[in-house]
Amino acid sequence: MRRLRAAALLAAALLAAACVGNPEKPEEEPSKDTFECMLEGERWLVRFVDQEARLLTPQGERINLYQITSGSGVRFTNGLIELRGRGTQLTLIRDNFARDLLGCKPVMVPKEPASPMQRLLQPAPPASPLGK
Repeated sequence: MRRLRAAALLAAALLAAACVGNPEKPEEEPSKDTFECMLEGERWLVRFVDQEARLLTPQGERINLYQITSGSGVRFTNGLIELRGRGTQLTLIRDNFARDLLGCKPVMVPKEPASPMQRLLQPAPPASPLGK
């Protein structure tokens, strides 16, 4: 009798687990301000915010660069490091040595809900590694 009861409980637990579906992954869209690029085989993140370029290195170092005037394209520096480019063609300059950031593309982020009610019901997004 005990075995039958244990088997019934196990079957009920398995049935309940099968009924609980995996939550759907939220729909994603390309970020308008954050890009991922490759530099010497490692992933770098670049975020453009308020006349700044914020870099996150593969080692987790955060580097803030400030926008300065440029003849064409964009140019950011902090006096030691400079980021130049146009669109997704970016070059990082350090110690007068220029290296191209390759394969730059927007980071995929959860799509913004259309209605205010949907925004209220949506869970808060995780904190950005580059800050705001």
